Amino acid sequence: MATATFSWQTWNSGPFSMERKPGRQGTLIHCFRGPFTVRDAYSCMEPRTMNKMLDLDTAAGEPPTMKSILDLTGCTMMDSSGLGVVARHLVHCQKRGVKLVAAGPSPRVKQVFQITKMDTAIPLAATVEEAEGM
Repeated sequence: MATATFSWQTWNSGPFSMERKPGRQGTLIHCFRGPFTVRDAYSCMEPRTMNKMLDLDTAAGEPPTMKSILDLTGCTMMDSSGLGVVARHLVHCQKRGVKLVAAGPSPRVKQVFQITKMDTAIPLAATVEEAEGM
């Protein structure tokens, strides 16, 4: 398991992986790949590691985070535990005044957002590039 860093980090365990990387100035991009389910995400990753990956702090000299993008283009499915992580991240962003956008959800993931009305709280963009421009 990789240790946490501020600029970017990759965590990979089997079919699920997560990467944190800088975007345009003041933007953090959190990339999810594979099924974001309790079994896949938490079988080898502790919740505090997930929280560290979703942290909004930046390294010294980098601009403060103004936008967080959840890159879901590679996320094949999401269950309630994955949605719970997204909801906690939304609350964290709201408390810090950071805009949260979800980019590129598959039809299956988009349906989860729509059924739970999460799409009314988090804007959806077709691509990361579109999300950066929002």
